[in-house]
Amino acid sequence: MRRISILGSTGSIGVSTLNLIEETLTPGVDYELEALCAGRNAALLAEQALKFRPRLAVLSDASLWADFSERMKGSGIEIACGPDAVEAAAARPVDWVMAAIVGIAGLRPVWAAAGTGATVALANKESLVCCGRALILRAEAAGGRILPVDSEHNAIFQVFEEAERARIRRLILTASGGPFRGRQRKDLAHVTLEQALKHPNWSMGAKITIDSASLANKGLELIEAAYLFDMPSAQIDVLIHPQSVVHSLVEYSDGSTLAQMGPPDMRVPISYCLGWPQRHSWAAPSLDLCALSTLTFERPDTEVFPMLRLAREALEAGGLMPVVYNAANEVMVQAFLEGRIGFLDIPATVEAAMMRAQSLSMAFGNDLRHDVAQIERVDAETRSQLIASGDDTRRAAGT
Repeated sequence: MRRISILGSTGSIGVSTLNLIEETLTPGVDYELEALCAGRNAALLAEQALKFRPRLAVLSDASLWADFSERMKGSGIEIACGPDAVEAAAARPVDWVMAAIVGIAGLRPVWAAAGTGATVALANKESLVCCGRALILRAEAAGGRILPVDSEHNAIFQVFEEAERARIRRLILTASGGPFRGRQRKDLAHVTLEQALKHPNWSMGAKITIDSASLANKGLELIEAAYLFDMPSAQIDVLIHPQSVVHSLVEYSDGSTLAQMGPPDMRVPISYCLGWPQRHSWAAPSLDLCALSTLTFERPDTEVFPMLRLAREALEAGGLMPVVYNAANEVMVQAFLEGRIGFLDIPATVEAAMMRAQSLSMAFGNDLRHDVAQIERVDAETRSQLIASGDDTRRAAGT
């Protein structure tokens, strides 16, 4: 029996994880639920806690304490609010953690979970982008393991033969291309939020969907892949694959290229992490190969979608430049979601923030990414400079 915590239980990954647990595991026999943590959705967190009965339920937004505590009154479940409470929950000793808090808010909880010796199923890409290999080494030093939940990294993990590492020629991440695949740069100047949120294949949260539209999501995944699999940038490629059936590939020096395929359903990689090192049986949808008329691949256009190019530059620059990339992107995506900027302002401002950081040597010097406080300092400086300069409110139309 495993003790389990879920960080980000009310998001799409957290909900899917709980659904899989309910469908395939028996409480008190196969698992015990230690903690459920969420951001602001007090109603759903309370509903989940009352149904699954964790020892602890934590809401990050302390301003919602009155509402949350009222919903949980008389439940007998320990409750808490605030970011510190989320971090403390993540540090509780368990066997398996789903780390699915979106954005930089997940950094401290993931770092805490990695230090417990648990197997951490990582769906928070920002923590790995910011911490680099230090996060993986922290987990391993504690006797634990980081397992990738992102479908692309999970696919590589399934076909990456560690014993043949010296004969791996390259990793190939696939990307759907998002809703704007095939568009010219001039076509993106006036795209709407509604258009950007219409992902052709995946159902995800708003922030990740916008990242997919700009290819920032693939940029973050490129950085992640370098750290997860300890591979240099030059050995990691990205291909646009609109059907989202081949999730990623590993090419070996003997001419073999191994691919992991499956339907575009995040429950597949979640279940792999849930069952690892065995495969986890559930009512998984089958991949109907006969129904697939065609599988196509194309190279990404980094002139139209510069966020992918900028991610590679951040990775190759080293230091804390990936932190700058991530922080600037988060600020600008939020501004786009709020209607304060245009779509093309996202890459333009991220590039400007990276250039500013380079000129100030803000992201260089000692690569102390095991120092979470330093990561948070660079993250905060990047955000404050964007706000101070007005870059987070400038519109593509020139206002």
